[in-house]
Amino acid sequence: MKRVLVIGENSYIGTSFAAFAKDRFEIKTVSSRDGAWKSVDFTGYDSVLHCAGIAHVSQSKKMEPLYYTVNCDLAVDVASKAKSENVEQFILLSSILVYGRKTREIDSNSTPEPDDFYGSSKLKAEQELQKLVDDSFNLCIIRPPMVYGPGCKGNFPKLVKLAKMTPIFPDYPNKRSMIYIENLCSFLCGVIDAESTGIFLPQNKEWVNTTELAR
Repeated sequence: MKRVLVIGENSYIGTSFAAFAKDRFEIKTVSSRDGAWKSVDFTGYDSVLHCAGIAHVSQSKKMEPLYYTVNCDLAVDVASKAKSENVEQFILLSSILVYGRKTREIDSNSTPEPDDFYGSSKLKAEQELQKLVDDSFNLCIIRPPMVYGPGCKGNFPKLVKLAKMTPIFPDYPNKRSMIYIENLCSFLCGVIDAESTGIFLPQNKEWVNTTELAR
């Protein structure tokens, strides 16, 4: 049974994955706050799944350094420790927002063009982590779209609340990529089992129209 260390014990994806895959892997979750992860011995783990990060906070200019500290610098520090302690696979939970907020349908031909601190800090983390890759240290980057499911955070519950409050909803002709939390967790299990490397864009097969979703 493979051993997986999850960084970000209070993250939605991290806690969901730990519950979903508890019978498939030996999983330990660790907090990313206050440097708690630094005291953990990474030796013997096959994969580190890095779920820590900040997203749904102010876009005030003064918050920009915090985005880079948490979303980029922390990821690089954790990965460096993983590499030094012989973990072979590091999995970064990045984001669809490396493509910018206007991009809703993503595929392998999409070009990263972040337009806010969050997307830029995630893309910077990807770029810095690439520098650590060698024959004994593999990097797997996951760029999920909006994740929804029981207890989810972010824009999905806001849309649910709005849909319940208003009897009228604008007819938007848009489509967007989404993924159900258990589909994402299943995908993560797959990349761990296969010891995958590279960049992946997991999403539900069908793109979703916002108006239909609200309905």
